[in-house]
Amino acid sequence: MQMQSMHFQARAGERLADRRLQQNLKKLATKFVTARADAMRELEDFETIRDEAVRRRNAALEKLDVWLEAFEREASRRGTTVLWAETPAAASALVVQIAQRHAVKRATKTKSMVSEEMALNAALEAAGVQVTETDLGEYILQINDNEPPSHIIAPVIHKDKAEISALFEKTHVDKVRIPGHVPEIPEMTREAREVLRARFLESEMGITGGNFVIAETGSVALVTNEGNEGMCTIVPRVHVAITGIEKVLPTLDDLATIMRLLPRSATGQTISNYFSLLTGPRAAGELDGPEHNYVILMDGGRSGLLGGEFQEMMRCIKCGACMNHCPVYQKIGGHSYGWVYPGPMGSVLTPSYMGLEQTLDLPQASTLCGQCEVVCPMKIPLPELLRKLREQQFERGLRPAGERAALAVWGFVARRPSLYRALSRIAVRVLAAVGHNGRLSSLPLAGGWTGTRDLMAPTGRTFKELYAQRRPTSEG
Repeated sequence: MQMQSMHFQARAGERLADRRLQQNLKKLATKFVTARADAMRELEDFETIRDEAVRRRNAALEKLDVWLEAFEREASRRGTTVLWAETPAAASALVVQIAQRHAVKRATKTKSMVSEEMALNAALEAAGVQVTETDLGEYILQINDNEPPSHIIAPVIHKDKAEISALFEKTHVDKVRIPGHVPEIPEMTREAREVLRARFLESEMGITGGNFVIAETGSVALVTNEGNEGMCTIVPRVHVAITGIEKVLPTLDDLATIMRLLPRSATGQTISNYFSLLTGPRAAGELDGPEHNYVILMDGGRSGLLGGEFQEMMRCIKCGACMNHCPVYQKIGGHSYGWVYPGPMGSVLTPSYMGLEQTLDLPQASTLCGQCEVVCPMKIPLPELLRKLREQQFERGLRPAGERAALAVWGFVARRPSLYRALSRIAVRVLAAVGHNGRLSSLPLAGGWTGTRDLMAPTGRTFKELYAQRRPTSEG
């Protein structure tokens, strides 16, 4: 997936002006936010479980090399071929090599954000392999000119039923249509299923992500709601699972603890509809499963976070709760962020993986309200990490000159209380005088705010003056 994060401001402006998108994004509050709150209330010991999950993730990360090697040994013992990739491009090359080794021409694939980092579909298509996305949302995006996902859990949440119906009508030309009729969701789901079922049966290689890999058993854990991961791992003769190196867990007990939080945080479900533990290729006497099983463990910048001030980000289990609750994401959607991971987690991960120079706006794309940290099942301090990225930008001179000059002036004044109080008294009186009906529709040096919204004008008094007026006397 080509990175476009440097165009964040322009993209965000376009999305804010898109009324249809604004309406579609309201589904976040009704579909995920409310459902998560209800699901968490069912856990009487939620905070205890969360603390335990964080402890277990931290323990795995502290000895990441040990547990990755343990996974490789156990997976290899059970017949899985474990491969390592330092970069996304190297991981894509490995998948292409596997396809060529087994003469694969048709592949089916489940939703995988790591594969988006790898631009895997394009690499396979270039090698002559037909790839079909089988997650319904990802399939919709694929037939829409390979549009990238806008959400890591619900990739097509930015589209409504009518848009998807029109896309199906354009693509599924052999289907009978009723003029002017917009099908209901079950009808469209069945239509997609009829197309995908044939692709499943023809598939020679199944490609999946991996929510976690388990060192104790050499297994890959997959969590889905549509069951397509079963068709991608049972039917084809070759299965390839791709995941980041941070996803290793030492034991099945660790997995069980985290699974109490993952579906609740992601979709508000107590459990996911489908949960698979994949261990090795088909054994003698077994009726299904792949003949050849591969796991690719990709670094892609992850090891650079180890031992540093952003290591806590590696606890992320990619549930999407932070973006579901983020007031910025709720208004601009995922495509504004310009790369694989949107929302608060993406505003930390993308600069960490791709470099601050290419992602100047992402650490600023937050109100720092703290909602993301509150709902994160792994207690990742996202606001603090965003502040650290902002500090790095400023220290390295990556912020605009005007912004740095303004902060330097503010810092000079703030360190001189008498001057600060005098200028504050003047400023609030001037702003009160130029305001109209208590609002400021235009303000020099603040066009980024007043260009899209009014600001409340001050009353003409500073806070200290207002507080002095309202403070009760000692006699009262």
